[in-house]
Amino acid sequence: MWQNNVFPGDQHALASLSNGQFSFQKNDGLFQYYIQVGAYTIPDLGLPYFNVLTTTGDFFGPVPIAWAKLAPTDYFNIQGGQIPTLLGLENTFSFQNMNIERGLLWNQEPAISRGGQLNYTQGPLAFALSWNDGFYSNNFTWLTGSATYTLDPANTFVLAAGGNYSHTNKVTTTSPFFFTTATPLLQNNETLFTLGYTYNSAPWTVTPYFQFTHVPASSSPPISTTSSGSTIGGAILANYSFGDDSFLPGFSLPVRFEYIGSTGSSASGAPNLLYGPGSNAWSITFTPTYQYKIFFARAEISHVGTSSTTPGLVFGPNGTNTTQTRGLLEVGILF
Repeated sequence: MWQNNVFPGDQHALASLSNGQFSFQKNDGLFQYYIQVGAYTIPDLGLPYFNVLTTTGDFFGPVPIAWAKLAPTDYFNIQGGQIPTLLGLENTFSFQNMNIERGLLWNQEPAISRGGQLNYTQGPLAFALSWNDGFYSNNFTWLTGSATYTLDPANTFVLAAGGNYSHTNKVTTTSPFFFTTATPLLQNNETLFTLGYTYNSAPWTVTPYFQFTHVPASSSPPISTTSSGSTIGGAILANYSFGDDSFLPGFSLPVRFEYIGSTGSSASGAPNLLYGPGSNAWSITFTPTYQYKIFFARAEISHVGTSSTTPGLVFGPNGTNTTQTRGLLEVGILF
């Protein structure tokens, strides 16, 4: 990976394991389970890069996902453990996504939570309801839910919402400006709403979605904000896959566009949800990919731009640069 305007302690160029994980599962019968084990990084637009030891140790540990499920019928089941969030349209790990890096909107969402979940499916409708600890806080004060409607094999709509119904002060941080583990204080007290749509019909996959988050004001330390703050954002993820009978078999061209803005100001005591209260950011990410059987290689170029930022809270060694560009190369096997 190469990047400019690096954060303090980060590097301009580096090489690292991105994912070395194995999964074990049983997906039939009354009792089912899924266990994911290994080491990983979670490269993320607009945030510092953490190596594999730091990420695995400080985020979700060497067993990031592990759940058990009781499925008494084909349409209803009860699930519990460390489970992926119902919120947002991107998954946590690079190999699960069309882009190597997670996006700006993903930064505002929980990734993996401890908790329980009810799942119900009836025809084209699927519902899920979860009680969990949000941003891996170990404080079980979050409720999340989702509703999915599959119109046909090519068209799917999803509505998801959730939030913390009680202020919590769990936070872990090792840098002045960014919470470097899975529990950011402000976001862990938010309410989040996502509305998305996916079109999937070869050779195209297109997913536009809208996201809104809100963090209430709180005078309780360590939150101590005198006014509330929100983010409003949108993204388009698109991928064109060349078929086996095309002139570029095995190639695909994913691209992602994003914009996110935040409300409030420092003068009003609003929380900092991006690069200072009231700041905005946008990104473009392009990830040409080649896969042959279990082998794959992909390159990525990404650019993040910002506006209305607070000096000291953006990019570069002094937090004053307003853009960041990255280039990445990832190779590996999927089996």
